[in-house]
Amino acid sequence: MAMMRYAPLIFFITMVFNCYAQPVSAIETGAQQTKLFVPLLKEKQVGGVANQTSVIGKTHLIDSLLALKINVKKVFAPEHGFRGEGEAGETIKGGIDTKTGLQIVSLYGNHKKPNKEDVEGIDLMVFDIQDVGVRFYTYISTLQYVMEACAENNIELLVLDRPNPNGFFIDGPVLEKNMNRLWVCNQFLWCMV
Repeated sequence: MAMMRYAPLIFFITMVFNCYAQPVSAIETGAQQTKLFVPLLKEKQVGGVANQTSVIGKTHLIDSLLALKINVKKVFAPEHGFRGEGEAGETIKGGIDTKTGLQIVSLYGNHKKPNKEDVEGIDLMVFDIQDVGVRFYTYISTLQYVMEACAENNIELLVLDRPNPNGFFIDGPVLEKNMNRLWVCNQFLWCMV
């Protein structure tokens, strides 16, 4: 009878040890699965929406695609810029990437959505940006604007998913309805809180 009294505790301890004893498989991001998505890019004129988080191992996604002989035509840069050179809220200007020679189109500031001229000649757009699920991050809104531009211009869109590194953690105040004025929380998009 004394053993029955400790049964729930023994069960709980056994479950905790079993959880920690299970092998954890590594999570592969969408960008790491090149065997699955690179064939979709062959024979296409590709645009890339990327920033400093867009990496395969230690190599930037765009650099990797170029090394794989993918015809990347243009890069679209969100807040902080294509290679992460800008500070939060800093104006991001378009230009030419010094490493690749590719044209960079800024999608931050007054030009959040690619226009017809920006996407002209692109058959497929690749989006690969890490988000962390917080309201003030602008990357989810960048994705929405890119989705709209692709739909309006009949361009395929491939989103290379990256898991939220903070997905286990929920914190912070609830958004008050009268405060929903941020451009990252517009009518077509849910706010990630």
